[in-house]
Amino acid sequence: MNTKNVMNNDNWLPVTKLGRLVKQKKIKSIEEIFYFSIPIKEHQIIDFLIKNLSDDVLKVMPVQKQTRAGQRTKFKAIVAVGNYDGILGLGVKSSKEAGNAIKGAIITAKMAVVPAKKGHWNIDKGIPYTIPVKVTGKSGSVRLRCIPAPKGSGIVAGKIPKKLLSMAGYKDIFTSSRGHTRTIGNFAKATYNAVYLSYCFNAPEYWIKHRLIKNPLADVE
Repeated sequence: MNTKNVMNNDNWLPVTKLGRLVKQKKIKSIEEIFYFSIPIKEHQIIDFLIKNLSDDVLKVMPVQKQTRAGQRTKFKAIVAVGNYDGILGLGVKSSKEAGNAIKGAIITAKMAVVPAKKGHWNIDKGIPYTIPVKVTGKSGSVRLRCIPAPKGSGIVAGKIPKKLLSMAGYKDIFTSSRGHTRTIGNFAKATYNAVYLSYCFNAPEYWIKHRLIKNPLADVE
C-alpha cells in the first residue's frame, strides 16, 4: 500500500539543518543526501523527496516484559519501506497498541532508508536488474548471501527476503540463507544489511567522475 504522509509538507516545520535545506529546495534529491552520508533525523524529509514510497508490514507480534507488578505486554511491529527503484528502509518499533507500533515502525524505516545498487550479470548491458557483486548480510544467527543472476531468473529467495529485494528494485537475484531464518526480524535485517553492503563496494566499471561539490550543510548555521 502507498504510504500516507503523517503530516502535510506545507505544515512541516523543519528542526534540523538538513530539513531546512530540503524545505527550501536547496537539496532536491535523496542522492545528494547519500552522496555526503548525511544522517536523516526527520521522516518528513523522505516524504518530501520521495513521492512514490510504499510500505509493507512484515509482522506484528506481542512481546512481554516481567515487572514487579506482573507481565507487561506490548506489540512489536516490523515494517519495510521502498519505492521499487533503488530505495529500501526497515523499521522496528514497540508500543502498547498495535496501530501506534506500526506508525512508529514506518517512521523509523523512513529515517533508515539506504540506496540499493544495481548492476548486470556477466557482460550484459542495458538497464541494471540484479545485484552487482556477491554480498552477505548478517543479523543474529541468520546469514543471507545474495548472488548476481542472469535476466529472467527472478528473485530466488524466501518470502521475507523476496519481498524486501523486490521493494529495493531488484528483478533477478539468487540467494542462499542459513541460520534460524524463522526469526522474521533477523531474516529481514540480514536482507536489509545485504542491500546496504551492495552500495559499499565500487568496482572500476562503476566509477563515475563526479564534479566535486561543497557539502550543503557547510553554509548553514
